[in-house]
Amino acid sequence: MPAIANYRGIIPAISCPFTPDHRIDEPALSKLASWLAGHDGVVAIMTNGHTGEVFSLTPAERAEVTRIVADELKGRMPVISSIVCEGLADAAEHARAAVEAGAVALDVMPPHHWLRFGFTSGHALQYFEAIHKAAPNADLVCHVYPAWTRASYSSQLLADLAKLPYLQAFKVGQRDMNKYARDIQAIREADASKAILTCHDEYLLASMVQGVDGALVGFATFIPQLIIDLWNAVKAGDLKKAMEVQAIITPLKDAVYGGGEPTGEAHARMKGGMYLAGVIDDATVRPPTEAPNAKEVEALRAAVKQAGLLKR
Repeated sequence: MPAIANYRGIIPAISCPFTPDHRIDEPALSKLASWLAGHDGVVAIMTNGHTGEVFSLTPAERAEVTRIVADELKGRMPVISSIVCEGLADAAEHARAAVEAGAVALDVMPPHHWLRFGFTSGHALQYFEAIHKAAPNADLVCHVYPAWTRASYSSQLLADLAKLPYLQAFKVGQRDMNKYARDIQAIREADASKAILTCHDEYLLASMVQGVDGALVGFATFIPQLIIDLWNAVKAGDLKKAMEVQAIITPLKDAVYGGGEPTGEAHARMKGGMYLAGVIDDATVRPPTEAPNAKEVEALRAAVKQAGLLKR
Protein backbone atom coordinates (compact mmCIF):
# COMPACT_ATOMS: atom_id res chain seq x y z
CA MET A 1 0.00 0.00 0.00
CA PRO A 2 1.38 3.45 -0.88
CA ALA A 3 2.08 5.69 2.09
CA ILE A 4 0.37 8.57 0.25
CA ALA A 5 -3.02 7.64 -1.18
CA ASN A 6 -3.25 10.54 -3.63
CA TYR A 7 -0.42 12.25 -5.50
CA ARG A 8 -2.77 13.66 -8.15
CA GLY A 9 -3.03 17.41 -7.73
CA ILE A 10 -0.68 20.19 -6.70
CA ILE A 11 2.29 19.59 -4.38
CA PRO A 12 4.22 22.73 -3.40
CA ALA A 13 7.96 22.36 -2.84
CA ILE A 14 7.99 24.61 0.20
CA SER A 15 10.34 27.55 0.64
CA CYS A 16 12.32 27.72 3.87
CA PRO A 17 11.97 31.07 5.69
CA PHE A 18 15.07 32.27 7.52
CA THR A 19 15.59 34.84 10.25
CA PRO A 20 17.76 37.88 9.41
CA ASP A 21 20.76 36.02 10.89
CA HIS A 22 20.10 33.01 8.60
CA ARG A 23 18.58 30.58 11.11
CA ILE A 24 15.56 28.47 10.17
CA ASP A 25 12.49 30.50 11.17
CA GLU A 26 10.33 27.80 12.74
CA PRO A 27 7.18 29.89 13.34
CA ALA A 28 7.31 31.28 9.79
CA LEU A 29 7.88 27.83 8.29
CA SER A 30 4.98 26.37 10.28
CA LYS A 31 2.73 29.25 9.21
CA LEU A 32 3.68 28.82 5.55
CA ALA A 33 3.06 25.06 5.67
CA SER A 34 -0.35 25.56 7.24
CA TRP A 35 -1.29 28.23 4.70
CA LEU A 36 -0.32 26.01 1.77
CA ALA A 37 -2.17 23.02 3.19
CA GLY A 38 -5.32 25.14 3.48
CA HIS A 39 -5.70 25.34 -0.30
CA ASP A 40 -8.19 22.93 -1.83
CA GLY A 41 -6.22 21.12 -4.52
CA VAL A 42 -2.95 20.83 -2.61
CA VAL A 43 -2.48 17.12 -1.85
CA ALA A 44 0.94 17.08 -0.12
CA ILE A 45 3.87 19.33 0.80
CA MET A 46 7.50 18.66 -0.12
CA THR A 47 10.40 19.85 2.01
CA ASN A 48 14.08 20.22 1.15
CA GLY A 49 13.69 20.87 -2.55
CA HIS A 50 15.75 23.39 -4.47
CA THR A 51 13.16 26.07 -3.66
CA GLY A 52 13.77 25.29 0.01
CA GLU A 53 17.48 26.17 -0.46
CA VAL A 54 18.37 22.60 0.44
CA PHE A 55 22.00 23.02 -0.54
CA SER A 56 22.43 25.62 2.19
CA LEU A 57 21.08 23.25 4.86
CA THR A 58 23.11 20.80 6.94
CA PRO A 59 21.80 17.23 7.25
CA ALA A 60 20.45 18.03 10.72
CA GLU A 61 18.74 21.16 9.41
CA ARG A 62 17.11 19.22 6.58
CA ALA A 63 15.60 16.83 9.11
CA GLU A 64 14.56 19.80 11.24
CA VAL A 65 12.74 21.45 8.32
CA THR A 66 10.84 18.23 7.74
CA ARG A 67 10.01 17.89 11.44
CA ILE A 68 8.63 21.43 11.61
CA VAL A 69 6.41 20.93 8.56
CA ALA A 70 5.31 17.41 9.52
CA ASP A 71 4.45 18.50 13.07
CA GLU A 72 2.39 21.40 11.73
CA LEU A 73 0.52 19.23 9.23
CA LYS A 74 0.11 16.10 11.33
CA GLY A 75 -3.26 14.52 10.59
CA ARG A 76 -3.95 17.07 7.83
CA MET A 77 -1.58 16.42 4.95
CA PRO A 78 1.35 14.12 4.08
CA VAL A 79 4.91 15.40 3.84
CA ILE A 80 7.53 14.40 1.28
CA SER A 81 11.21 15.17 1.88
CA SER A 82 13.83 15.37 -0.85
CA ILE A 83 16.96 13.28 -0.55
CA VAL A 84 19.94 15.22 -1.93
CA CYS A 85 23.06 13.14 -1.44
CA GLU A 86 26.10 11.75 -3.22
CA GLY A 87 26.42 8.11 -2.17
CA LEU A 88 24.48 5.11 -0.93
CA ALA A 89 25.48 5.42 2.72
CA ASP A 90 24.67 9.10 3.17
CA ALA A 91 21.43 8.72 1.19
CA ALA A 92 20.38 5.93 3.55
CA GLU A 93 21.19 8.12 6.56
CA HIS A 94 19.21 11.05 5.15
CA ALA A 95 16.28 8.76 4.34
CA ARG A 96 16.12 7.41 7.88
CA ALA A 97 16.38 10.91 9.34
CA ALA A 98 13.60 12.23 7.08
CA VAL A 99 11.23 9.43 8.04
CA GLU A 100 12.03 9.86 11.73
CA ALA A 101 11.22 13.56 11.29
CA GLY A 102 7.79 12.74 9.87
CA ALA A 103 8.14 12.34 6.10
CA VAL A 104 6.10 9.51 4.59
CA ALA A 105 7.62 9.79 1.11
CA LEU A 106 11.05 10.67 -0.24
CA ASP A 107 11.82 12.59 -3.42
CA VAL A 108 15.04 11.12 -4.80
CA MET A 109 17.23 13.63 -6.64
CA PRO A 110 20.13 12.26 -8.71
CA PRO A 111 23.50 12.45 -6.93
CA HIS A 112 25.10 15.60 -8.23
CA HIS A 113 28.41 14.03 -9.14
CA TRP A 114 26.42 12.37 -11.93
CA LEU A 115 26.06 15.84 -13.46
CA ARG A 116 29.82 15.81 -14.04
CA PHE A 117 30.67 12.15 -14.52
CA GLY A 118 27.45 10.55 -15.71
CA PHE A 119 26.07 7.25 -14.43
CA THR A 120 24.74 3.86 -15.51
CA SER A 121 21.22 2.54 -15.10
CA GLY A 122 22.65 0.11 -12.56
CA HIS A 123 23.94 3.00 -10.47
CA ALA A 124 20.48 4.58 -10.40
CA LEU A 125 18.67 1.34 -9.53
CA GLN A 126 21.14 0.65 -6.70
CA TYR A 127 20.64 4.18 -5.39
CA PHE A 128 16.87 3.83 -5.23
CA GLU A 129 17.15 0.38 -3.66
CA ALA A 130 19.51 1.64 -0.94
CA ILE A 131 17.08 4.40 -0.01
CA HIS A 132 14.17 1.96 0.00
CA LYS A 133 16.03 -0.45 2.29
CA ALA A 134 16.80 2.40 4.69
CA ALA A 135 13.17 3.57 4.75
CA PRO A 136 11.07 0.58 3.65
CA ASN A 137 7.71 2.09 4.63
CA ALA A 138 8.21 5.33 2.71
CA ASP A 139 7.08 5.90 -0.87
CA LEU A 140 9.78 7.01 -3.28
CA VAL A 141 9.34 9.77 -5.85
CA CYS A 142 11.71 9.87 -8.82
CA HIS A 143 13.04 13.40 -9.47
CA VAL A 144 13.82 13.65 -13.19
CA TYR A 145 16.50 16.17 -14.16
CA PRO A 146 16.69 18.14 -17.45
CA ALA A 147 17.53 16.22 -20.62
CA TRP A 148 20.61 18.36 -21.28
CA THR A 149 22.32 17.20 -18.06
CA ARG A 150 24.44 14.08 -17.64
CA ALA A 151 22.08 13.09 -14.81
CA SER A 152 19.15 12.71 -17.24
CA TYR A 153 17.33 9.37 -17.12
CA SER A 154 16.60 7.44 -20.31
CA SER A 155 13.05 6.44 -21.17
CA GLN A 156 14.00 2.81 -20.54
CA LEU A 157 15.38 3.59 -17.09
CA LEU A 158 12.21 5.49 -16.22
CA ALA A 159 10.16 2.48 -17.32
CA ASP A 160 12.32 0.22 -15.13
CA LEU A 161 11.88 2.57 -12.18
CA ALA A 162 8.12 2.67 -12.74
CA LYS A 163 8.04 -1.09 -12.20
CA LEU A 164 9.50 -0.77 -8.69
CA PRO A 165 6.63 -1.40 -6.27
CA TYR A 166 7.83 1.18 -3.76
CA LEU A 167 8.19 4.00 -6.29
CA GLN A 168 4.86 5.80 -6.54
CA ALA A 169 5.41 9.02 -8.48
CA PHE A 170 7.65 10.89 -10.90
CA LYS A 171 8.60 14.58 -10.65
CA VAL A 172 9.40 15.25 -14.29
CA GLY A 173 11.43 18.23 -15.50
CA GLN A 174 13.10 17.25 -18.77
CA ARG A 175 12.96 20.79 -20.28
CA ASP A 176 12.78 19.01 -23.66
CA MET A 177 9.22 18.51 -24.81
CA ASN A 178 9.99 15.65 -27.20
CA LYS A 179 11.75 13.66 -24.51
CA TYR A 180 9.07 14.69 -21.99
CA ALA A 181 6.35 13.15 -24.17
CA ARG A 182 8.38 9.97 -24.79
CA ASP A 183 9.14 9.57 -21.11
CA ILE A 184 5.50 10.00 -20.09
CA GLN A 185 4.55 7.30 -22.58
CA ALA A 186 7.29 4.97 -21.30
CA ILE A 187 6.16 5.37 -17.68
CA ARG A 188 2.48 4.87 -18.59
CA GLU A 189 3.28 1.71 -20.54
CA ALA A 190 5.40 0.32 -17.69
CA ASP A 191 2.84 1.02 -14.94
CA ALA A 192 -0.08 3.33 -15.58
CA SER A 193 -0.83 3.56 -11.85
CA LYS A 194 2.27 5.66 -11.14
CA ALA A 195 1.64 9.39 -10.80
CA ILE A 196 3.43 11.77 -13.16
CA LEU A 197 3.84 15.36 -11.93
CA THR A 198 5.31 18.19 -13.98
CA CYS A 199 8.00 20.28 -12.35
CA HIS A 200 8.32 22.74 -15.23
CA ASP A 201 7.71 25.85 -13.13
CA GLU A 202 8.59 28.12 -16.02
CA TYR A 203 6.08 26.68 -18.53
CA LEU A 204 3.29 25.13 -16.55
CA LEU A 205 0.44 25.14 -19.05
CA ALA A 206 2.50 23.65 -21.88
CA SER A 207 3.65 20.82 -19.63
CA MET A 208 0.27 20.21 -17.93
CA VAL A 209 -1.52 19.42 -21.20
CA GLN A 210 0.74 16.44 -21.92
CA GLY A 211 -1.37 14.00 -19.90
CA VAL A 212 0.20 14.34 -16.45
CA ASP A 213 -1.45 14.02 -13.04
CA GLY A 214 -0.60 17.39 -11.53
CA ALA A 215 2.44 19.46 -10.58
CA LEU A 216 5.16 19.25 -7.94
CA VAL A 217 6.71 22.70 -8.17
CA GLY A 218 8.42 25.31 -6.04
CA PHE A 219 6.36 28.01 -7.76
CA ALA A 220 3.33 26.67 -5.85
CA THR A 221 4.85 27.84 -2.56
CA PHE A 222 4.31 31.39 -3.90
CA ILE A 223 1.10 31.22 -5.99
CA PRO A 224 -0.69 28.00 -5.01
CA GLN A 225 -4.19 29.17 -5.92
CA LEU A 226 -3.25 30.32 -9.42
CA ILE A 227 -1.55 26.99 -10.12
CA ILE A 228 -4.55 25.10 -8.71
CA ASP A 229 -6.85 27.19 -10.94
CA LEU A 230 -4.65 26.40 -13.95
CA TRP A 231 -4.65 22.68 -13.19
CA ASN A 232 -8.42 22.62 -12.66
CA ALA A 233 -8.94 24.30 -16.05
CA VAL A 234 -6.62 21.80 -17.75
CA LYS A 235 -8.44 18.87 -16.12
CA ALA A 236 -11.77 20.29 -17.26
CA GLY A 237 -10.50 20.66 -20.82
CA ASP A 238 -11.17 24.40 -20.67
CA LEU A 239 -8.28 25.75 -22.73
CA LYS A 240 -9.68 29.28 -22.80
CA LYS A 241 -9.78 29.44 -19.00
CA ALA A 242 -6.35 27.80 -18.72
CA MET A 243 -4.85 30.40 -21.06
CA GLU A 244 -6.45 33.21 -19.05
CA VAL A 245 -4.89 31.89 -15.83
CA GLN A 246 -1.52 31.32 -17.52
CA ALA A 247 -1.62 34.93 -18.74
CA ILE A 248 -1.69 36.03 -15.09
CA ILE A 249 1.04 33.56 -14.14
CA THR A 250 3.39 34.49 -17.00
CA PRO A 251 4.48 37.94 -15.68
CA LEU A 252 5.12 36.32 -12.29
CA LYS A 253 7.09 33.54 -13.97
CA ASP A 254 9.13 36.08 -15.94
CA ALA A 255 9.87 38.14 -12.82
CA VAL A 256 10.98 35.04 -10.88
CA TYR A 257 12.66 32.85 -13.50
CA GLY A 258 13.47 35.30 -16.29
CA GLY A 259 13.96 33.46 -19.56
CA GLY A 260 15.61 30.43 -18.01
CA GLU A 261 15.25 27.55 -15.61
CA PRO A 262 15.07 27.75 -11.81
CA THR A 263 18.30 28.93 -10.15
CA GLY A 264 19.35 29.95 -6.66
CA GLU A 265 18.74 33.60 -7.50
CA ALA A 266 15.33 32.69 -8.95
CA HIS A 267 14.44 31.18 -5.59
CA ALA A 268 15.59 34.41 -3.96
CA ARG A 269 13.35 36.38 -6.32
CA MET A 270 10.50 34.04 -5.45
CA LYS A 271 10.99 34.84 -1.77
CA GLY A 272 10.92 38.51 -2.72
CA GLY A 273 7.61 37.99 -4.47
CA MET A 274 6.24 36.04 -1.52
CA TYR A 275 7.17 38.94 0.75
CA LEU A 276 5.40 41.44 -1.51
CA ALA A 277 2.32 39.21 -1.58
CA GLY A 278 2.30 38.90 2.22
CA VAL A 279 2.99 35.16 2.14
CA ILE A 280 6.14 35.52 4.26
CA ASP A 281 7.39 38.41 6.41
CA ASP A 282 11.12 38.10 5.71
CA ALA A 283 12.70 37.34 2.34
CA THR A 284 16.16 36.48 3.71
CA VAL A 285 18.14 33.91 1.72
CA ARG A 286 21.29 32.15 2.80
CA PRO A 287 24.61 33.13 1.23
CA PRO A 288 26.02 32.74 -1.31
CA THR A 289 22.57 33.10 -2.89
CA GLU A 290 22.00 36.80 -3.53
CA ALA A 291 18.85 38.78 -2.81
CA PRO A 292 17.16 40.47 -5.79
CA ASN A 293 18.40 43.91 -6.74
CA ALA A 294 16.20 47.02 -6.91
CA LYS A 295 15.32 46.51 -10.59
CA GLU A 296 14.31 42.91 -9.94
CA VAL A 297 12.20 43.93 -6.94
CA GLU A 298 10.33 46.46 -9.06
CA ALA A 299 9.66 43.80 -11.71
CA LEU A 300 8.36 41.51 -8.97
CA ARG A 301 6.18 44.29 -7.58
CA ALA A 302 4.62 44.94 -11.00
CA ALA A 303 4.00 41.22 -11.59
CA VAL A 304 2.48 40.68 -8.15
CA LYS A 305 0.30 43.79 -8.60
CA GLN A 306 -1.09 42.68 -11.98
CA ALA A 307 -2.04 39.36 -10.37
CA GLY A 308 -4.00 41.22 -7.69
CA LEU A 309 -1.77 39.84 -4.94
CA LEU A 310 0.23 42.91 -3.85
CA LYS A 311 0.14 43.44 -0.08
CA ARG A 312 3.31 45.48 0.48
